Amino acid sequence: MGFLNKLKNLDAYPKINEDFYKRTLSGGIITAISGLIILLLFISETRLYLQAATETNLVVDTSRGERLQVYFDVTFPEVPCTLLSVDTQDISGEQHYDIRHDITKKRLHLHGHVIEATRDGIGAPKIDKPLQKHGGRLEHDEKYCGTCYGAEATEEECCNNCEEVQEAYKKKGWALPNIDLIDQCARESFVERVKAQQGEGCNVGGFLDVSKVAGNVHFTPGKGYHHSNVQLQELAELKLDNFNITHKINKLSFGMKIPGVVNPLDGATWTQTGSSGTYQYFIKVVPTIYTDVSGHEIKSNQFSVTEHFKDGNVRQKSQPSVVIYYDFSPIKVLFKEGKRSFMHYLTNLCAIVGGVFTVSGIIDSFIYHGQKAIKKKKIDLGKYT
Repeated sequence: MGFLNKLKNLDAYPKINEDFYKRTLSGGIITAISGLIILLLFISETRLYLQAATETNLVVDTSRGERLQVYFDVTFPEVPCTLLSVDTQDISGEQHYDIRHDITKKRLHLHGHVIEATRDGIGAPKIDKPLQKHGGRLEHDEKYCGTCYGAEATEEECCNNCEEVQEAYKKKGWALPNIDLIDQCARESFVERVKAQQGEGCNVGGFLDVSKVAGNVHFTPGKGYHHSNVQLQELAELKLDNFNITHKINKLSFGMKIPGVVNPLDGATWTQTGSSGTYQYFIKVVPTIYTDVSGHEIKSNQFSVTEHFKDGNVRQKSQPSVVIYYDFSPIKVLFKEGKRSFMHYLTNLCAIVGGVFTVSGIIDSFIYHGQKAIKKKKIDLGKYT
């Protein structure tokens, strides 16, 4: 019994007889508000506890010889798919022109509706200089004399168009080979496609596999036509020298998407209002590794961007295009998700309950004693009057 009495003396919460309690309206209001505040803070703290906490660290990027995928989805409402090419090059000397694999094109109507979507054959057809009868390509100031592919009746005979080649084969009684392999037919087919797609737009999407070094991606309209140095009358009439490179970047990412991260160029739109030129994006890519609660890693990249328009009429004349220049930061960002400590959560709950009750007790005491003081003062004034 002696031990229990001693333990009883340690009670830090002595009880008061209910006869000595005095309940007030202000105390009831404060108690109700305090309970509501505790409930809201409890819900907020519980939600934070259930969510994963993200820890961020910066380290030097020591990776070497890696490659990455550049995912993109770009819409050109004023450039037909036949004339649009996608090229890449980097400072290591790696170059890829008129890339067609892993890319999908969508021909767009004037109002943005999809006319046709194909995965193969993206980009501008590769138009070489016309094939001469002697086996070489047409050079500057040289007279054109197209080959008949062995079906010439005389040494001087030339086949300068697809119909003449077909006629030469017919006279020989030979079967015509794959028409797409005949230079004249392929070139005339290209002209027809350009004419058919006049006034259309193009959506280009897919991914590019590039080395992890500084480089650039070019979206260039009419590149296949201009680089061939071909002066076809049919194409000249279409005035393919002044392209409208108005565009919208629906999506652009360097690697897989990181949860919670919005890339700065997603949904970016630029409208050409004056003369044509080159619209440039200068991107600084930051390597990033994201590790979720389960330990799964996502190796990707974040980036920042600045933009610049290079007017073709002010500076040296160049082919209108959209160019994305990218470079890599030597710093790598590490995001790691983790569970919050239960003891930390419990401590915060105790702090919430204790803190709110303590503050509300101080407020209640201040109001109660203030009311008593005012009432007493009124009574004193009543005595004197």
